Amino acid sequence: MKLLRYGNAGAEKPGLLDENGTIRDLSAVIGDIAGDTLTKAELAKLAKIDPSSLPEVSNDVRIGPCVGDVRKFICIGLNYSDHAEEAGMPIPEEPIVFMKATTAICGPNDDIEIPRGSKKTDWEVELGVVIGTRAKYVSVENALDHVAGYCNVNDVSERAFQIERSGQWVKGKSHDTFAPIGPWLVTKDEVADPQDLDMWLEVDGHRYQNGNTKTMIFDVPTIISHLSEFMTLEPGDVITTGTPPGVGMGCKPDPIFLTVGQKIEMGVEGLGVQSQKTIVARP
Repeated sequence: MKLLRYGNAGAEKPGLLDENGTIRDLSAVIGDIAGDTLTKAELAKLAKIDPSSLPEVSNDVRIGPCVGDVRKFICIGLNYSDHAEEAGMPIPEEPIVFMKATTAICGPNDDIEIPRGSKKTDWEVELGVVIGTRAKYVSVENALDHVAGYCNVNDVSERAFQIERSGQWVKGKSHDTFAPIGPWLVTKDEVADPQDLDMWLEVDGHRYQNGNTKTMIFDVPTIISHLSEFMTLEPGDVITTGTPPGVGMGCKPDPIFLTVGQKIEMGVEGLGVQSQKTIVARP
């Protein structure tokens, strides 16, 4: 299934995308695409529904973040060897973990704000993993049993805030709109191998990122198992798994960063496409 949330920001309704690309309303069936709705049992119930029995929704509607009420937004840094190389950083010996504020989450086609004082706002196409079953001290072998599905994530980053302003990376990762997710959550059964998905990102029509999840240093099961040593993962938690090379910070001979008035398009194979415009940060 391709699950989604649609409507005005803060008042999204649950829906699904049928095989013809039509949005269907799920609000008479579930309250939201969030939390316990993402457990195996609840997803199994949704899978039995005939989409044609659900009301159609206009495709002109705004698409919101594909998961609601996210409690934890967990990120893995430098998880592609060639990206670590372009960043001039050593290959990590175990996953680099940081958090993104959940207030950064926005819809896949919402505008991205350039923060006040920013000179180094950057892009990162990433595979997002959505947890469906509570995970604590899980093995690598059993880790995927705890996954509800996958989604696109643009891990937007302000590099000066991230690297030059002291402290943890979270300062450069958490501005409002810095975490577009979606357009939909693709359930695990529709993704045959999360370690063989093409991914790409363009700015103003120029392709900067071309990659594949097979070049991850730490694969999805390893990441989930590792995180579950340090925190309990809960249904609806989002994990974003790192980016391939081609970020603005790594452009040669000089870095390239986002400015107001640009258009970003990106996607991961089978997970849809995001499209955003960059704007001045709102008050």
